[in-house]
Amino acid sequence: MTKHTIILQPSGRRGQIEEGTSVRTAARELGVEIESICAENATCGKCMVLIEEGRFEKYNIDSKRENVSPVTIEEANYFKRRPKLLKDKGWEVGQVRLSCQCRIRGDVLINVPEESRGNKQIVRKTARERQIEIKPAIRKYLVSMSPPTLERPIADWERLAKGLETSMGLVRGAEEKLPRWYELYIDYQCLRTLSKTLRDAKWQVTVSVWNDKEVIQVQPGYHEDSYGAAVDIGSTTVALYLCNLRTGELLAAESEMNPQIVYGEDVMSRIQYTIEHPDGLEKLHKAIIATLNKLLKQAVKSANEKIKEDSGLDTSGESARSTRPVGITLDDILEMVLVGNSTMHHILLNLHPNYLGLAPFVPAIHESVDVKARELGLQINPSGNIHVLPTIASFVGADTSGMILAEEPHKQDENWLLIDVGTNAELVLGNRKRLVCTSTPTGPALEGAHVEYGMRAAPGAIERVHIDEKTLEPKYKIVGEEEWNTGKAKGICGSAIIDAVAELFRAEIVDSRGRFRKELKSKRVREGEAGWEYVIAWAEETSIGRDIPITQQDVRQIQLAKAALFVAARTLLKRSNLQSPDKIILAGGFGSYIDKEKAMLIGLIPDCELQNVYAVGNAAGDGARIALLNIEKRNEIDSVTRKVERFELPTDPDFQNQFMLATSFPHMSEPFEHIAHLIPHHKADPMAKNFMK
Repeated sequence: MTKHTIILQPSGRRGQIEEGTSVRTAARELGVEIESICAENATCGKCMVLIEEGRFEKYNIDSKRENVSPVTIEEANYFKRRPKLLKDKGWEVGQVRLSCQCRIRGDVLINVPEESRGNKQIVRKTARERQIEIKPAIRKYLVSMSPPTLERPIADWERLAKGLETSMGLVRGAEEKLPRWYELYIDYQCLRTLSKTLRDAKWQVTVSVWNDKEVIQVQPGYHEDSYGAAVDIGSTTVALYLCNLRTGELLAAESEMNPQIVYGEDVMSRIQYTIEHPDGLEKLHKAIIATLNKLLKQAVKSANEKIKEDSGLDTSGESARSTRPVGITLDDILEMVLVGNSTMHHILLNLHPNYLGLAPFVPAIHESVDVKARELGLQINPSGNIHVLPTIASFVGADTSGMILAEEPHKQDENWLLIDVGTNAELVLGNRKRLVCTSTPTGPALEGAHVEYGMRAAPGAIERVHIDEKTLEPKYKIVGEEEWNTGKAKGICGSAIIDAVAELFRAEIVDSRGRFRKELKSKRVREGEAGWEYVIAWAEETSIGRDIPITQQDVRQIQLAKAALFVAARTLLKRSNLQSPDKIILAGGFGSYIDKEKAMLIGLIPDCELQNVYAVGNAAGDGARIALLNIEKRNEIDSVTRKVERFELPTDPDFQNQFMLATSFPHMSEPFEHIAHLIPHHKADPMAKNFMK
């Protein structure tokens, strides 16, 4: 295969790339991240690059526009709709390209402008302090045996099992025909090294037993601690928590962008990718496994650095009192508990998700799953167990099971509404008597995609917005900056998008139907290339050299997303004969950073006492950690999820009418009494009667 020299500036990264590779893929291979949130469909425009022309002696290449593929129809249409962008920058089509569409055909030097450079996202999925009763599935037992003799040549496994019976305190029943220890068994991978381990250890070993029945590790001498990892696989981010299974201590927390994003921003697009491409499932499965292995290695490294600091070890990791290295290895991790939505669940387990995307939307399995680490290619102890929590419905997955386990609505007298906000929102409503659930696609707009200057939470992203209702001037806070209106803005992330739209409505810049008021006398409110817009940051206040506005189309995207979420909540309330919940719990990394007042102001969540609206962080990850540290909780959630009533929104005949009512701010007909004082100008919409039965 022909290869060409690719130079990426300003990073200076270079390498040989196969002909036909897209520029964005080439950049990724060379360690340079280029933004893209449209699954490389040439719609977001965030992956723009500049093709430089000329002879570059330093690199001994002649860079030409002809050395990349011609401009595609999709690119031409994108730039045709944005003539002002090209004029302001002094660019021309052919010089500026969308890296997802542009393919390598020769040596080329490529300039990646500031607005296209990918930053590491700030993954807001930290673990919360929780009181967890420690009852892990892994238990360790010290077993001392006498070596075999010609008089008693008992096989190594049977000898170990008999000694383990004593250590575990097992007693044989008089009526049993077989010894009690025959109920124990040993994992094949562990069996392969058993004989050598027993002899090297001089017949004194520590045995790790999973679920009181399977031997999965035999270590020479005495070992006290075992380790496990809890993982939340989100559509956008992956969070891993490394724990000591004996003490419950959180040793390390690591997070990473979900690499599957390149194949689609939401779950439906990823399902579609696996259907349309014969190797689609394999690619997505390998991508998430590779990321999990990367996070495992990072967590072990972080934990060992912490151990060295706490124990006063030297730089080699040797204890001053011992010649044996102290620390954790990947082989010491004996169990992982994972959660994720139904699509992430299937891709992780290498189960084809195609039937999830086709009516009647049936998953391969609802029950919890236990599988060996080696079966999935996860680089912990190969005999280690991988436990995946149960799914509940077609698009209510193991992450919702984790959320239920963490927040325990099934143990309450009040009616709680749990909402995991994301590209696909999952909702659970009820109490100890009854739980109902549903899910709804909200689209990626809430996380920055499909918004003109949207981006994920990363340095440079505007994360908070406030608008003065008299002057109509904004204040904004940027990720990584302590003070408001300081730093250079690069774009606007999800929490600020909610803020901005709520503030536009509160300050009467847009009306309840989301339309800009064109008569306002403010330089911030203007007619842009794609319609009316409000400028949050002027070009000189940004790092991209362009104004950052909220456009009419951005407002529309938020209206669609918030209407879908509100109708899902309203449907569950109606199904439970409730007008409002007693408590609303917002879960997930994104949900935790939403301003609850702003969320209610636009009608993203139902009306409720604001003091009873709580953000709880990554509840799904907390649930995975609870299940990792307490095996009884696995049985509990298995039982609870089988009783949750599932409701599919498309089956509701009133869904479309309710959706139209919910597109208004905060709603076309509902009064929203708890935030009414913030919008004294708001009046009932006379159009509401057209959609009400």
